Amino acid sequence: MVVQSRVTQDEIKEPEKPIDREKTCPLLLRVFTTNKGCHHRMDAFSLRNVPSSELQIYSWKDATLKELTSLVKEVYPEARKKGTHFNFAIVFTDPKRPGYGVTEIGSTMSGRKGTDDSMTLQSQKFQIGDYRDIAVTPPNQAPPPSGT
Repeated sequence: MVVQSRVTQDEIKEPEKPIDREKTCPLLLRVFTTNKGCHHRMDAFSLRNVPSSELQIYSWKDATLKELTSLVKEVYPEARKKGTHFNFAIVFTDPKRPGYGVTEIGSTMSGRKGTDDSMTLQSQKFQIGDYRDIAVTPPNQAPPPSGT
């Protein structure tokens, strides 16, 4: 009797390789935040112009969204309130057209565990040079619908 696997090579996903943070130099993440509950408009990003709300964070590709949330909360005390919602997006140069594109990748919430907490930059195909855009929504406001 011969047993063959029905799983193709394309369906096998390699696990992320852990990064040795003692031996690997961190990279600079350019993070832009808003406290209006929605992401920046794409026309706010250009070759020589970016939004003024920039945070420069040194981290690694295996940084989780929860780690990035903690770093943002260190800088913005008002974001520490339980129930504050953080919606993450990657802003990248769009190879198909001039300008930038955006992809929403996940969200976290202060004081609560969530399914996206352990999501890493690496797992979302983050490339060095991409920006992070984080829409911060205070706890007394409902988070905006996705895609805004």
